[in-house]
Order: sequence, then structure tokens, then C-alpha cells
Amino acid sequence: MPSLIFPDDFLWGVATSAFQLEGSPYADWTSWDAILSEKPEVTSHYTLYKEDLALLKELGVNAYRFSLEWSRIQPRQNVWEHSALSHYQEIIDILLDNHIQPVVTLHHFTHPLWFIKKYPWHEEASIEHFMRYIEKILTELKGVRYWITFNEPYVLLLGGYLEGCMPPGLRNADLAIKALRNILTCHSMAYEKIHERYPDAMVSVAHNMAALAPWKRWNPMDRLLSRVAKHFYNHSLLNAFLTGKLTIKFPFRKALGIDVPIKDKLDFFGVNYYTRIHIRFNPFKKMGLELRHRDIGGYGLTDMGWEVHPYGLEKVLRYASRLKVPLIITENGIATRDDQKKIKFMKRHVDALERSLEKGIDVRGYFYWSLIDNYEWLQGLDARFGLYRVDFNTLKRRPTNAAAYYSYLIRSRS
Repeated sequence: MPSLIFPDDFLWGVATSAFQLEGSPYADWTSWDAILSEKPEVTSHYTLYKEDLALLKELGVNAYRFSLEWSRIQPRQNVWEHSALSHYQEIIDILLDNHIQPVVTLHHFTHPLWFIKKYPWHEEASIEHFMRYIEKILTELKGVRYWITFNEPYVLLLGGYLEGCMPPGLRNADLAIKALRNILTCHSMAYEKIHERYPDAMVSVAHNMAALAPWKRWNPMDRLLSRVAKHFYNHSLLNAFLTGKLTIKFPFRKALGIDVPIKDKLDFFGVNYYTRIHIRFNPFKKMGLELRHRDIGGYGLTDMGWEVHPYGLEKVLRYASRLKVPLIITENGIATRDDQKKIKFMKRHVDALERSLEKGIDVRGYFYWSLIDNYEWLQGLDARFGLYRVDFNTLKRRPTNAAAYYSYLIRSRS
């Protein structure tokens, strides 16, 4: 019997990102990771997109989150590639013809190489150049109601400006703050531009949230760092959307408050959730902390070593509900080659979603990550998130048992 908890218009979908499926010869990540010299087109989704989009109908989803690869659209500073724009419009048209809601991410980590070299996010000029891209997209693409301006801006900040493990590869907290201010300013400006053209648009960011806990609950330093991390990683962006002020507290540094023009610039809020992280004080580590995973709940670890912690999804949805806008789980998935683990992960997290709905939290959608196996940034091609398995030698797609189970979950709750 179908569930009475999920509304009829609930978005059941899968999520992907363009670069992780199709690569791009013009992107900063292409020269960043040597793996991409061996597999520059990754899954060849750019040419096999019709085959992949047909899988959506097979699954029975009614929504699909995908991103536009900026570097394909604007490979050089003053050059627009109209064939790329036509390609993404064709994807939108195929989705609409099959009654699947397109959810378009405008920025999912990657940049044109010219942008990251000349106008990285800590430069004021980054705003002008990103907004030119936004205006081009809004002029050329039709049929989209749901827009995500930035995927996981804090992950981009941590990787690109604090850890230096992502482009632009810097380790500078002051530049990180400038970059974050410019990124959030771009969200605000893009929000306005989208609504000028599409008054009924639904616009958000996708914010990576994690359940955070002290490594040793009896250790006051672990507890302190856990609270600081929870405020920064989960709550500071929420507070900025509520107040227009971003307050950042790095460990052992004076709190910093900056004005950002994003107050109430949300129509929904995208939540990406994967795991719980334990925080441990370590004076020999940068900022005095280290991140640990441990299997406390007995649900196991993923192939990437992340703890499976479905109850954390309820926590972060409760945190995000303070925004008083609808929530959409824009990513949730597990890296594993074991179909049964994938099925159990999915069931437990959809159960957690259902409990959140029963408590009155306004969640309007769930997107599993990912449709097919893909390039997983620092993990390369080893992290198997897909509902469909990809043989990276032959590029054949093969359904997993988890794909059939997700179809069953959708039917049973629709």
C-alpha cells in the first residue's frame, strides 16, 4: 500500500554532476588529476547521454539533478560553445518529454581553466565573470524551474583554500573568506537574475551537512572542537541565510563576522548528506583537529571509510528546518560494490526521511547519488556510488539490484 506520508508531488530522483560523468578538456580538474589523462571522458556520458537518460525512465524517477559543465560552455574567456548549450538543452527537453523534472546545478566544483588561473574566487573580478556565465545560461536554456546555484560551497572552500587538495590549491584562510564572500554574493545575484526571467523558479544551494560528534565524549577538547565544527560546517550558512551575516569560528581564532547579501535568498534548501564524522583534538594537526570515522552504530563503513549513520539525516534535516523553506535531499548515497549494503543504506535513509516527515519537517524530495558509477574527485574511479555499474574498460552500464530496489521504494511511497 502506498505511503500516506509522502505528498503526491514529492520529487524522487537521482543526482549526477557533468564533469564526474563526462570530463572536459577545458576544466581545471582535467590537469589537476593524472587519472583523467587515462580516462579524459570518464564514462563518455557526453556522447552516451541518451542511453543514460533512458535509465531514468527504467527507474521510475520523476526528477533528475544534473549539472552544466561551465568549461564546455565557455572553453575560453570570450568564447561561447553553442553546441554545448544545445547539448544541455536537449537533455532538458528529453527529461520534460518523459515527465521528469530537471534540477539544474550551475556550478559543481569545476571551472574553466582560464577562470581559475586569472580570476579565482578570492578576486573581485570572479563575480563579474561568473555572472556573465549565468546570464548566458538564462538566455539560452529553457524549461527549468529548479536551479541550484552552487554545489557544496563549503567543500569547495575547504578543498580549494584550506587543504589545498582542489583547485585553486591554496592554503590561506584570509583568501578563503574572500572567496566565500564572493561565492555567496554570486548566489544572491544569480537568485535575482533567475527570478527576473522565471518568477516562479525554485532556487537554492546544495549544502553538504554531516552528523558531527566528539571522538571521546569525556574529552573537553573533543567536545569543544565538535561544537565549533558543527557551527561552522552545518549551521553558519543556515544562519547567514536567516540574518545576512556569516559568522565563522575557526579553532583557537577570534570569531569573524562578515556581511553577505543572501538573507532570504532561498526558495528551498538542498541538503547533501552522507555520513557522521568524529572530531578529535590533535595539537600536531592543522587547526588542532583531525577527522575520524568509526562504526559505532554497527551499520558499517563504506568503501571510502565513511560511517553509515542514517539517524544523522534526521538531525541535519531538523537543523535545516530552521530556514522555514522546503527542504530537498539533493544527495544521499553510498560507495560500495556490495549491492546488499547499498540496498540497506537506501532503506535506512528513506526510513529516516519518513520519520522526519512524520515529525512535520517539510521535505519535498530525495535524490540518490548517483545514477551510474562516476569519477569521484580525490577517490578517482574506485568509489562505486552508482545504481548502475559502469565497466570503465568497455563503458557498458549494468543495473545493480539496488536499482530495482530504488524503483520499488519509489512505487511503494508514491
